[in-house]
Amino acid sequence: MADTPTSRMVHPFGNVPRQTSKQFLYSGNSPHLCHPYQSASDTHVVPQHHYTMKSQSSDAGSDDHETHKQYTLDSSAASGCSRNDSPSSQSIHTGSGGPLSHEDSHSGSTNGNGSPVSASCVTEDPTDLKQKLKDLEAVMLGADLEIVDSLEISVANQLSLEPEKWVHMMNMPKSNLKELLIACARAVEQNNSFAIDLMIPELRKMVSVSGEPLERLGAYMVEGLVARLAASGNSIYKALKCKEPKSADLLSYMHFLYEACPYFKFGYMSANGAIAEAVKGEDRIHIIDFHIAQGAQWISLLQALAARPGGPPFVRITGIDDSVSSYARGGGLELVGRRLSHIAGLYKVPFQFNAVTISGSEVEERHLGIVPGEAVAVNFTLELHHIPDETVSTANHRDRILRLVKSLSPKVLTLVEQESNTNTAPFAQRFAETLDYYTAIFESIDLALPREDRERINMEQHCLAREIVNLVACEGEERVERHEVFGKWKARLMMAGFRPSPLSALVNATIKTLLQSYSLDYKLAERDGVLYLGWKNRPLIVSSAWH
Repeated sequence: MADTPTSRMVHPFGNVPRQTSKQFLYSGNSPHLCHPYQSASDTHVVPQHHYTMKSQSSDAGSDDHETHKQYTLDSSAASGCSRNDSPSSQSIHTGSGGPLSHEDSHSGSTNGNGSPVSASCVTEDPTDLKQKLKDLEAVMLGADLEIVDSLEISVANQLSLEPEKWVHMMNMPKSNLKELLIACARAVEQNNSFAIDLMIPELRKMVSVSGEPLERLGAYMVEGLVARLAASGNSIYKALKCKEPKSADLLSYMHFLYEACPYFKFGYMSANGAIAEAVKGEDRIHIIDFHIAQGAQWISLLQALAARPGGPPFVRITGIDDSVSSYARGGGLELVGRRLSHIAGLYKVPFQFNAVTISGSEVEERHLGIVPGEAVAVNFTLELHHIPDETVSTANHRDRILRLVKSLSPKVLTLVEQESNTNTAPFAQRFAETLDYYTAIFESIDLALPREDRERINMEQHCLAREIVNLVACEGEERVERHEVFGKWKARLMMAGFRPSPLSALVNATIKTLLQSYSLDYKLAERDGVLYLGWKNRPLIVSSAWH
């Protein structure tokens, strides 16, 4: 942080320092992990399926007759391969043998003519196979042959098709990346392993971290699907924190995202404006910030309070943040306290900082140091969706925290959240919602940074991809990204006793001025005192105030 302020604007939602307080961290470049930008030529996927049929002879004394059919669709000429190109670091090994093999486990099986059933019958003409199946069925099922009519036709057809024809037969949208991604998510939800084995290699050919917005997003969505299939989503989300880039590099990537798009500035400005209006005339102000991160949001507010007629008020900020963010900061919350104390000193604002190094879901009143006579303002900027609700735990910390905040009788609660429904939606629906939401985000980034820009690739990987992987790969307590649309937040807040505090026309006008520096495709809408920032026709971020 520079020794002098970077801006002399005095309104509370003016220019914000070139740091973003929100951190979306992703993995580093471990050579043992699959990176989503690995070329398709490096990938060998060998789906392997085993089908076993067991029959009991009509003779009670005879042994079980067991026929094993094994086939492998191999995209390489090798008899076996190992994959290490997914985030899960899982390996898939094929057995030896040719692309098509069969074992006959009982040489005594005979067909209707008394001849042994050949061990290589699966490679014979489908018509001949059909007759052999009928003969076998006559022994197994007697006259009830209709039960397996569809099965025998399917087996014969399957054996005669090449993998490319499988794609066409299954009506897979091979040329449409979005449709294929959604189709693969449905297959994952239905546990359709055969369809998954066909679609994942096709998807890997179609995605690229230096391609169009959907291709770049698709790279991370595919990795999320692979991690989900390997049941390794949580290990990716947690274990790879130690493989992040250097602290200075990570701050640089977050700065790129902060400058490329107005999302964070919109959140900071609108929340600061609401707080400034709510504490107007107060001599002692206590701001409680759930997930303070770098503390950058509060510098412009300190500037504005310093310009008050009659002198600035006393300001105390309680910064809540768990140890995860300390890496990006290069240290604990004491760094944030020193930085903000320095800025407050420059503006001659009486200031105190309280550090609370725990996650938001663990907060209790005793952590907050409430002092009678202070005007309390509570800030949730892109954080409340991380606090688990009743669908995760009976403790329902999301609603508990809101009730706790209400008990403090705050002058204002500010809420900035992503307008997305991923909390309780079924997996396929959540996948489609994530795809739609982040497509808009990636399209907006596309205007600001060249596709081949390495800094853009790093920024998307380290600031966005980890969040995407968590949405796709994880469930239960392991899935911490649980967004809700504003209607649901409104219901929760009102149930906790809050009432809306419409954002002022001044806040609205300030955001409009901000957006003049960005693409006309960014849209600002106001409904009932709530501000929506979107890309084209897709709302992305919502800002509201409550009392």
